[in-house]
Amino acid sequence: MLGRLMVDGGAVDVAFDVSYDVAWGNDHVLFLDQGRHVQLFMDKRSGAGFSSKLSYGSGFFHLRIKLPNKDSAGVITAFYLRSKSNRYHDELDFEFLGNKEGRPITLQTNLYANGKGEREQRFHLWFDPTANFHTYKIMWNEHQILWATDGGRTKTNWSCAPFTADFQGFNVNGCALAAADQSSSNGCYASKYWWNQSKYWKLGHRQKQKYEQVRNKYMYYDYCDDRDRHPTVPPECASNRAG
Repeated sequence: MLGRLMVDGGAVDVAFDVSYDVAWGNDHVLFLDQGRHVQLFMDKRSGAGFSSKLSYGSGFFHLRIKLPNKDSAGVITAFYLRSKSNRYHDELDFEFLGNKEGRPITLQTNLYANGKGEREQRFHLWFDPTANFHTYKIMWNEHQILWATDGGRTKTNWSCAPFTADFQGFNVNGCALAAADQSSSNGCYASKYWWNQSKYWKLGHRQKQKYEQVRNKYMYYDYCDDRDRHPTVPPECASNRAG
């Protein structure tokens, strides 16, 4: 896996080490532009990842990412939020599934709730995510969670290594949990944080229209419609349809 993060960006870029630490693969990380641009490398020996220094109870998280531009089949670049507890594993993922050169990269969103996963949605992107930086966002509050932006059969072509993913936008815009109160996030749902205000509790009319356009044109797999894997429809699927 290339990239392991719990991240966000803001209007003004800050250096990576203000809010993040390298979690693994230190010798596969390159810092550019005084730490405002980070490259992660993956070769046959290792990959790399980074994570936030603090834990958060809500927020608006986003990151600018440019994906590997070679034959990247078998390579996954990920941007995700996850709980610290292994007992109750919660996770929100952007997963970019590499492909053969000239074939589209898949964006897969994924959700774990209380340790239960298998909640993927897959999209063909309508732009080239390898040519330039693009911003990927997750908004998380008490009322909703938004993601904005060949199944492993093909083996990785290591002759194209190292695979490089670029990251920018290391500002954090979330409610940090106090070190002594990691178990409670109730204070992070307060209205003083802009992402908790009522206008962010559900999609607006234009947002619903755009959401449905992307679903209808670019989504090719939705776990909510997969009765083999989910004979009982997961409860959140009712909210996945923008009514």
